[in-house]
Amino acid sequence: MAGRDRKNSIKALFGGDILPAGEAAPETKAAPTANEPAAAPVRTSSGAVKAMGLSLTSITREAEEARALRQALQDGERIVSLDTDKIDVSFVNDRLSDEERDDPDFLALVDSIRESGQQVPILVRPSPTGSADTGEGDRYQVAYGHRRLRAARRLGQPVKAIVKTLSDDELVLAQGKENAERRNLSFIERALFAHTLVRRGFERKLVCDALAVQKSELSRLLQVADAVPFRFVREIGPAPKAGRERWMALGALFENGNGAEIEKSEDEVHSERFRSATSDERFQMLFDRLMRRAPKAAPATEAIIRPDGGVLAHVERKGKAVRIAFAPEVDPAFIEALTARMKDDYADFLAARKDAKAGKT
Repeated sequence: MAGRDRKNSIKALFGGDILPAGEAAPETKAAPTANEPAAAPVRTSSGAVKAMGLSLTSITREAEEARALRQALQDGERIVSLDTDKIDVSFVNDRLSDEERDDPDFLALVDSIRESGQQVPILVRPSPTGSADTGEGDRYQVAYGHRRLRAARRLGQPVKAIVKTLSDDELVLAQGKENAERRNLSFIERALFAHTLVRRGFERKLVCDALAVQKSELSRLLQVADAVPFRFVREIGPAPKAGRERWMALGALFENGNGAEIEKSEDEVHSERFRSATSDERFQMLFDRLMRRAPKAAPATEAIIRPDGGVLAHVERKGKAVRIAFAPEVDPAFIEALTARMKDDYADFLAARKDAKAGKT
């Protein structure tokens, strides 16, 4: 029974409706008051129909949040106002989007809370490293609502929260459920989340069920999460357009390289052009940088000088290969004579070296 409950909990992470990438649900929308006239029916374009569909999805989600909130209150849980300085982020890094760069709806969320207040509380647990009793020194850890917490910090105001005792696994599941409901997870976000679940001790079969993937696909997700250093994944961000094949190709560059990939990547991610680009552009920049081969070293050359000071020939050495290039003005008869002598001279050289070795023994 416990195994079935755990399986159902993981499935809940990805079982709900998911918004398209980059389209986050708004914090909340106030219902029209009784005094507000109803809008007259109008013809709508396809874009308007899509907007209505998103609004209906948002209303459905808000209704579910309201039911969950009522249930929490019935269970004796209270909504409290907490100082944001007393709240720590989760110990799991599961979100790659930087609100300022990769989540344009974050600023809209800040404006919404500024104008209408925070309508939906966040969920926190007593901090496992600090006191959770009432009084000074209380600390908490976020289970879900990281964006609302950051918005409250941006506004310099307390955040509304429900405090609930959660295990580490329950906290991870709550985070995953929030992210799955907010938007589609990109391939790399799915890879990192799968990697997190496996590291948290969940069986791979259950992870496959949660992500609705076969074992082979889970192996690919975990392979990429292991191959690409996390600090570079973090710099790239969610990269929603970079799918499985491109991330696997990037992972192969790190796995099959000669060690120079780390230095190249460090140089690229700290460049100004990289930091000012979008997440998908950052992925492509790093991929292109690692695909770019180092310029070939020019062969070492040595000039053979004639008695009159002019150049007789150039000797080029590249690895074990040696090339002699005579100057154009050199008499062709000399080159032919030299070529004819080379065979005999080389035979005499080998014989002399053989005699020298024999004398040493």
